[in-house]
Amino acid sequence: MLNFNNVAKVAIALAMTMSLSGCFLTKVVTMPMRVVGATVSVVGAVVSVVPVVGNKADAALEKVDGTIDTAADTVDTAVPL
Repeated sequence: MLNFNNVAKVAIALAMTMSLSGCFLTKVVTMPMRVVGATVSVVGAVVSVVPVVGNKADAALEKVDGTIDTAADTVDTAVPL
């Protein structure tokens, strides 16, 4: 036998899920990606102080940051609103 309370809870959860906009959902996915990319960029800036290898490491980490931003932009544009 179905319990009305459980059915109501599932219906409310489904309605709330369906009411979220695509923009909000993509931001939930891409925001952590961008935070990681920014962190990598800051680490690269700190490492660049080290003579000789610092600039190469900074350049490599900047490339990683750019790749993460590109992936996040792709997710933002791929999800239809």
